[in-house]
Amino acid sequence: MASIPETQFEGLSLVRQGKVRDIFDTGEALLMLTTDRLSAFDVVLPDMIPDKGKVLNQISVFWFEKMKSIVPNHMITTDVDEYPDEFKAYSKALDKRSMLVKKAEPLPVECIIRGYITGSGWSSYQKEGQVCGIKLPQGLKESDKLDQPLYTPSTKAEVGDHDINISFDETIKLVGNDIACKLRELSLELYTKGAEYALSKGIIIADTKFEFGLLDGKIILIDEILTPDSSRFWPLSEYEPGKSQNSFDKQYVRDWLTNSGWDKTPPGPRLPQEIIDRTATTYKEIYTRLTGENV
Repeated sequence: MASIPETQFEGLSLVRQGKVRDIFDTGEALLMLTTDRLSAFDVVLPDMIPDKGKVLNQISVFWFEKMKSIVPNHMITTDVDEYPDEFKAYSKALDKRSMLVKKAEPLPVECIIRGYITGSGWSSYQKEGQVCGIKLPQGLKESDKLDQPLYTPSTKAEVGDHDINISFDETIKLVGNDIACKLRELSLELYTKGAEYALSKGIIIADTKFEFGLLDGKIILIDEILTPDSSRFWPLSEYEPGKSQNSFDKQYVRDWLTNSGWDKTPPGPRLPQEIIDRTATTYKEIYTRLTGENV
């Protein structure tokens, strides 16, 4: 297997270990390493997905370049030869799965966009006719495309905790009116452009999330963008409203976990090899469809 082990780089300053990403302080910047760890239901699972980190990192690189006309992002370089000297000894482990990024102040909001009604949104609509407090028309079917994408922000949870949906008014309380409005505007614009491009490659982006930070008082895009870890990807050729869709992301893992009887609290169960292999293949297929290149 090509999985990278749990990342413990001797002598380097690990400042944060997220569900999937490890962040190192280089002094002037941060080095963000995308591992092969997989999280589901806000729990980091015990098995890794081979080359997943490379795929996620390279997809984000692709989108960062494509979206920089909409909003600046935190990426400085992904060329390991340009990293600070103390990282050169780990260049093989860092290649293709890391990026040097600007130090931004993360905003405490996950900016979720829903273009189709599915997942928890569908469950909420069935019970209450609304999603995150937003009333929707009657008669929608599961996986229907919404007339307009919905902006449904949430809190940003620490590892092991669950994100909590919040209203737009609560977002204003967290970050102020001007920033809250700008986050909504940017998220909708990023989703619309990304969804249109993906559709041309045979992929439906059903929903996604964005994260932003402040750098010198200006909003920039951080973390990841339109990856199979942060989005629901459906194959356009198989799309059929009225049921759940086949998925190009980690939904396959979520479905297996749900059917396994696991109570969604740590620790997560071990995954069958078939699930690991299928997930690895799916992630690579997404990258190739979007970029026209192999990982």
